[in-house]
Amino acid sequence: MIELLFVACLSGAPEDCRERSLLFDGITPIQCLVRAQPQLAIWVDTHPKFTIQSWRCRRVSPSERDA
Repeated sequence: MIELLFVACLSGAPEDCRERSLLFDGITPIQCLVRAQPQLAIWVDTHPKFTIQSWRCRRVSPSERDA
């Protein structure tokens, strides 16, 4: 499983940031990198009070996924 991990900050209060993630099954980290910007654009479109500060893709181990 691959996780798109990103930091989203409130547009009106840029110091108020939260770590968020989207999980993908059956893709590689490179595919995550390619898909990240369109997925983040969709997320921002559905969460208009937020902006994306940073993002990265990483593998998620089964033990992390269950936590």
